[in-house]
Amino acid sequence: MSTHRPRVYLLDVEGTVAPIAFVYEQLFPYARKHFADFLEENFASDPDVQKDISLLFEENYLEREPGVPNMIPGRDEVQGNGLPGNGWSFTMGEPQSRETALNYALWLMERDRKSTALKSLQGRIWKAGFESGELKGILFADVLSALKGWSNHARVAIYSSGSVEAQRLLFRYSIFGDLTGLITAHFDTRTGAKTDSASYAAIAAAMQVEPGEVRFYSDAVHELDPAREAGCETRLVVREGNAPVEDAHDHAVADSFAQEL
Repeated sequence: MSTHRPRVYLLDVEGTVAPIAFVYEQLFPYARKHFADFLEENFASDPDVQKDISLLFEENYLEREPGVPNMIPGRDEVQGNGLPGNGWSFTMGEPQSRETALNYALWLMERDRKSTALKSLQGRIWKAGFESGELKGILFADVLSALKGWSNHARVAIYSSGSVEAQRLLFRYSIFGDLTGLITAHFDTRTGAKTDSASYAAIAAAMQVEPGEVRFYSDAVHELDPAREAGCETRLVVREGNAPVEDAHDHAVADSFAQEL
């Protein structure tokens, strides 16, 4: 295992800094429970929510899995290899568009899809839960000391399929208090897919470092492989509650951040 210190510590969230159980047993159920009310309150009035819904419609149009809820009338007849031409449009009218958006969002959640639009909407729903105290950011016990130690000599960034807003909420309302001051930057799937090496190169460029100066921590080998391909140093994070990893693909293993200080 390399002993040099990176200039950027890049961290995944689920299964790396936060327990998978917290995401699936608290965050996802909370979003599912409040999705309908959230859309009813914000669908026609909040421009940012409408942007997310617009992206959701585009994702739905490109969806190929059988049984997908259809958000676009006539979708099956006009669907091609890309988005429709300039004449294609949809309305934000109530209540049909809201209902179809809800159905598609819940369908995506059931499949744990890494949908950019869905993750953004989830983050907006979780915001109310964190601010009210219904939700608290559960982090592993070694995260606080690691963030403090790393931020003394380098920068810490987060890269998750969860939206940037959701990431910030997790650390702002964590069980250790507000940790946002220890984190320099946040990245989500708007930067690119976590399975694409170009995403890690883009993050390095955004942080103004070479990829080799970035150390990426994740519990998922299929994310670590493209990070290494981009030139980043990698760590496979092994946590209680994570799925067993049969083949680490020669990534260095870290079962505690304490050994990384």
